[in-house]
Formats: sequence, C-alpha cells, structure tokens
Amino acid sequence: MATNFLVHEKIWFDKFKYDDAERKFYEQMNGPVAGSSRQENGASVILRDIARARENIQKSLAGSSGPGASSGPGGDHSELVIRIASLEVENQSLRGVVQDLQQAVSQLEARLSALEKSSPTHRATAPQTQHVSPMRQVEPPAGKVATATEDDEDDNIDLFGSDEEEDREAARLREERLRRYAEKKAAKPALVAKSSILLDVKPWDDETDMAQLEACVRSIQLDGLTWGGSKLVPVGYGIHKLQIQCVVEDDKVGTDLLEEEITKFEEHVQSVDIAAFNKI
Repeated sequence: MATNFLVHEKIWFDKFKYDDAERKFYEQMNGPVAGSSRQENGASVILRDIARARENIQKSLAGSSGPGASSGPGGDHSELVIRIASLEVENQSLRGVVQDLQQAVSQLEARLSALEKSSPTHRATAPQTQHVSPMRQVEPPAGKVATATEDDEDDNIDLFGSDEEEDREAARLREERLRRYAEKKAAKPALVAKSSILLDVKPWDDETDMAQLEACVRSIQLDGLTWGGSKLVPVGYGIHKLQIQCVVEDDKVGTDLLEEEITKFEEHVQSVDIAAFNKI
C-alpha cells in the first residue's frame, strides 16, 4: 500500500519544479528594482571607462605637443649614440693615461737597475778580473790603495768589544750583590719555632703530696724547655690535678718526650694529658 501511494504521489519527485516556480515568483516581485540597480551599475562602469579614455587621450596630446615631444624612439636612439661616442672618447683618454704610466714605470725600473749595477755592493758581488802580462805588472792607483787600507782598518775595529765588557761588568755586579745578600742572610739570626703547652698532671689519689709532685715536674731540665705558671684544679672527691704551662722549642723538645720524663715519677704521677697546644 505504501509503495502504491508513493508511485502516485508526485510532490517530492517534482520538487525542483516547485523551487523554480518559487524563485520566479520572487524574481517577478523584486524584478524592477534589481533590474534598475543592474542598469545603474553598468552605466557607472561605462562612464568611468569613458572618463579614463579621455584622460589618456589628453595626456598623449599634451605629451606630443610639449617640449618632450621629440623623446620618442628616434630621440632615445640619438641620445644613446651621443653617450656611446662620449664613452669612446673617455676610453681613449684613459688608454693614453695608462700608456703614460706604463712608460714611467719602465723608466723607473731601468734607472733602478742602473743604480744597482753602479752601487758598491754590486761591485763587490761581481769582482772584475784583470789580466796582467808576464813582462809587465800593472800597479793599482794610489787612491785605491788608500781605500783598501781604510777598509782594512775598519775591519780591524771590534764592534762587539763594548758589549762583551758590559756583559762582564753586569755579571760581576750580580755576583757581588748575591754575595752581599748571602752574607746578610747568614748574619741575621734564624727564627726558632716555639710552642706553648699546657699540661694536666694527675696524681694517684687525694693523699698524694701535690707540692712534691710539682717539684718533681719542675726538676725536669731539657735544652729548649722553659717552665711557666701552675695551679691546682679540683677533679672530684678531694683530688686535685696539677695544671702547669711550659714553652718548648719544636726542634728540641716534643710532647712525647715531656710525657715520658714526667711519668718517670711513678710514685706521684698517674698520667699526663695535653690540655692546650699553641704555636708561638
């Protein structure tokens, strides 16, 4: 049933006809206005083309009647010919200048070669041979002999003798200054490296005689050892330790040697500690 209905229905298959009819209807309704606008646009375009053509004609007429009317193809050709002729003249003048310069350079080279040949150095490099007959010997002129003698004297002059003497004098002064510096350095007393040491000497118990302990410590006498101030510092339970300061020379007395010497008093000393160590 649906298929038969669609076969007899024409509205959808002829849709383009309805679209054309609708378009024509709207064109008929708006036709006069659209047509007038098109005509106006066309007329304006034509008028503008006519105005441009008139302007071009007027410009061409003004150019042909003005002072530049001769600037056509023939005028351009004549101007080009004139410029070429001027360039040829300029080229010829430049060639003449170049030729003059070449001649001047060749003349300068000839003069330089002549001067080099006539210079004394060139004569020395190219010695001349003189043939002497066995029966007769040609004596050189007196002027040449004098010149040779002067050349020999100049050769005998020692040009470098002054420099050698100056070098020897400088070496002697340098050695003298080094010797003085060594003597001055040897006479100057050398600095002795020293250290300040604070020792803690601990007794066995509270019954140890601390005065006797300090006397034992101070009885140690070594080269480079100087004892300083001392005091008793409480440790606890009635026990005091001896804190004593000394100055030692680092090269002669060390901390190990001090501890070894102090601990030899075994009846009074239990141990030795270094509380402070400062370089002087």
